[in-house]
Amino acid sequence: MAEERDPGARWYVVHTYSGYENKVKTNLEKIVVNRRLQELIQEVKIPTELVPEIRDGQEKQVEYKLFPSYVLVKMVMTDDTWYIVRNTRGVTGFVGPSSKPIPLTDEEVEKLNVDVREVQVDYAEGDNVQIISGPMEGFTGVVESVDTKQRKVHVTVSMFGRETPAELDFTDVKPL
Repeated sequence: MAEERDPGARWYVVHTYSGYENKVKTNLEKIVVNRRLQELIQEVKIPTELVPEIRDGQEKQVEYKLFPSYVLVKMVMTDDTWYIVRNTRGVTGFVGPSSKPIPLTDEEVEKLNVDVREVQVDYAEGDNVQIISGPMEGFTGVVESVDTKQRKVHVTVSMFGRETPAELDFTDVKPL
């Protein structure tokens, strides 16, 4: 059975006790599975970033929480879902007025890289593209690779008789 997703689901910020972010995430995910609420409470995330640290002469990637004491929940806001999230152990409440939590705007979600959507481009490896902005504006090149996560395209441009590699944003090129 295909999982139905409600398009009305929005991202909400939930405040937790300090250090309870992972417990809240785990508890909410268990409740969602046990009560079969996947269509109403769709995702629970703790925004983190990997930071390289050097300890004892060795570099290690360490994961840090971007917003300690906060968890992001993508859900359809109903009285039941509000009650379930609000009464999960470790949750102190939603961000917003106590009577009605306020969802994140699309711009806020995009800035937080919470709901990453893959971008579709109309060119692929081996295609010719025209560079439409930047220092190489007006040149044409051949697409070597497309990185949808970073929104970058690697192009080889023939300049002054030499092949020159360039990394450009998706918005800097258009297909020929």
